[in-house]
Amino acid sequence: MALKLVIGNKNYSSWSMRPWLALRASGIAFEEIFIPLYTGEADKQRILDFTHSGKVPTLIDGDVTIWDSLSIIEYVAERFPQARLWPEDRASRAHARSISAEMHSGFVALRNECGMNLHRPVRAIALSADACANVARIQQIWNECRDRYGKFGPFLFGQFGAADAMFAPVVHRFRTYAIPVAGEARTYMETMMALPAFQEWTRAGLAESLVIERFENV
Repeated sequence: MALKLVIGNKNYSSWSMRPWLALRASGIAFEEIFIPLYTGEADKQRILDFTHSGKVPTLIDGDVTIWDSLSIIEYVAERFPQARLWPEDRASRAHARSISAEMHSGFVALRNECGMNLHRPVRAIALSADACANVARIQQIWNECRDRYGKFGPFLFGQFGAADAMFAPVVHRFRTYAIPVAGEARTYMETMMALPAFQEWTRAGLAESLVIERFENV
């Protein structure tokens, strides 16, 4: 039975992007179920029919339901160990999990001030001190990973993995809001933007016509 991944709008839904990218870039087959966000009670009920959390993304694997982006990626990594979404080395794996969890729970100012919106014209905005600190920390993470694991490949831990999927929406945010990025961090962004799965998501997001006004205020 094929996996089913319930996602929201590709233009806006950064949380949906993460497990989608982990699956697609790893060559894992799945059925995509798209439910537009904030379009009324009918679509809200459609999400609730899949998960009582009422949120996307949600992964369905037979009689198993997993919600929350990072939980889905963890499940997929266990279900498909051949994908090697986490590094094999224990210390490297702990490092990858730590930065993925930091991405999952942190960087609130950057999220609030620079929402993901692929249709938004590229232009800079004035960021708060907290958002600037978030930007600096993310670039520090990327540079440290590239310095340490760059000899193994072009992604954060050499080959594409869970940590890259978790940081993928930040690449869009940095591009859309014209946030200056230099050195290894810039090279990493270019690597991610050249990833076929990343480009596929981007094309689909740009092709969407639904506008959610609450996300169009920046």
